[in-house]
Amino acid sequence: MNTKTLTKAEEQIMQVLWDLEIANVNDVIEQLPEPKPAYNTVSTIIRILENKNFIGHEQKGRGYLYFPLVDKEVYSQQTAKKLVDNYFEGSFKSMVSFFVKKKDMDINELEEILKQMNKKQ
Repeated sequence: MNTKTLTKAEEQIMQVLWDLEIANVNDVIEQLPEPKPAYNTVSTIIRILENKNFIGHEQKGRGYLYFPLVDKEVYSQQTAKKLVDNYFEGSFKSMVSFFVKKKDMDINELEEILKQMNKKQ
């Protein structure tokens, strides 16, 4: 289980790779919003992600194709757990209460969360 944290830039690249499933650097750049980052910037972030064991590669001609080694759902669960543990003393109830009080969650969203939780039990 990979428990390393990603920076915002690394996570943005991972989101693209999760969507594309396999891509070269140019494919990744194509999916990023304007202004497009430089090729070298994306290439460097991809190498960092490889060093963190989030992605792997295979050779294709003179270049490489990159693919996720970490499942998006697994990473999401780890990130959510870390958020709950670090900021809400491990209490999911405290986190939901926080967002409800801040008016960042409406009643329909809360009901949907409860439905999902009941399905898991």
